[in-house]
Amino acid sequence: MPSTSYLISVLAIVFALTFALRALPFAVLRALRGSALVRHLSVWMPVGILAILAVTALHGTITRDPHGTGYALLAVAVTIGVHLAFGRRTILSVGIGTAVYVVLLNTL
Repeated sequence: MPSTSYLISVLAIVFALTFALRALPFAVLRALRGSALVRHLSVWMPVGILAILAVTALHGTITRDPHGTGYALLAVAVTIGVHLAFGRRTILSVGIGTAVYVVLLNTL
């Protein structure tokens, strides 16, 4: 078992690194607030993250249960429709799309 001073030292280093890595983007963002790159990333990063999440989830679903492929694609279409129809509310569209998928998978 490591000594108490060693554990406290490790925890202090981990705390300092975690704090610095979480604070750094905010310090840099303040200087780049007017940047066109930051505005561009703020528009496209959420879309890219959701696209990667959707592709990963669909791949896992389709390979594990080919019968549910149509349900998954229908749920994606509903998610996109709700997202565009109700003012791009991500939580609402993902929640309704997920609910549609679960209902389709469990009832049909």
